[in-house]
This record gives sequence, structure tokens and C-alpha cells, in this order.
Amino acid sequence: MKHIRTLALTLALAATPVAFAAGSMDGMDMKSMDMKGMDMKPSAASQQAPVPVAAEIKKIDAKAGKVTLKHGPIENLGMSAMTMAFPVKDRASLKNFKAGESVSVMFDKVDGKPTVVDMQRK
Repeated sequence: MKHIRTLALTLALAATPVAFAAGSMDGMDMKSMDMKGMDMKPSAASQQAPVPVAAEIKKIDAKAGKVTLKHGPIENLGMSAMTMAFPVKDRASLKNFKAGESVSVMFDKVDGKPTVVDMQRK
């Protein structure tokens, strides 16, 4: 009988913090909470405006609407220099370019993906 009382007391004590935590937010107005000390800013990459990036066209896939570029760092997307294929926002503009050309490119995220939003010959 002593073991049953000890077990019951142990279970009651173990359940108390869980019940307290579950009910501790009841009645709180989340809109009026003081958030001054919290960093609610978007990441640094999404805060920067797109700037022109020097690049060389390596390949154009007009059918897929993609261009492969050897590019410098893309600061606003937090990407280092590399060679990579990107979707192009204006697929029709690809007919104005050819592999081997030096271009100035503006990148931004479109539907969450790094995308060429503007491309001009140098």
C-alpha cells in the first residue's frame, strides 16, 4: 500500500509542471506583448536591393528559359562567385544574347528561387 501512495504522489508531482506550462499562456494578449528586445528583421540577404553583377554567358537554354552564367558574388542573395544555371524572368529576352558574351545581370528571388530579373550587354 505504501508503494501505491508513493507512486501516486510521484505521478501527481510529475504532472504538475506540465499542467502549469500548458495553462500558463491562457488569457495573454499576444498583440500587446512587448517585443522591443527581439530581432524581428528579415535576413541580411533579403534586405539588400539587387545590384548589377558582372557575368559571362556560358550556355543559353531558351526552351527551358534558363541561362548558365559564370558570375561574381551576388550580395543580395548571399551567393559567392560561381558558374550556375538560373531561370530568367523574361524568357523572350534570351534570344538577344549568345554564349560567350559579357553581361551585367540583376538577380532577385522569384517564387523563392534565385532568378535573373534583368540582363544587359556590357
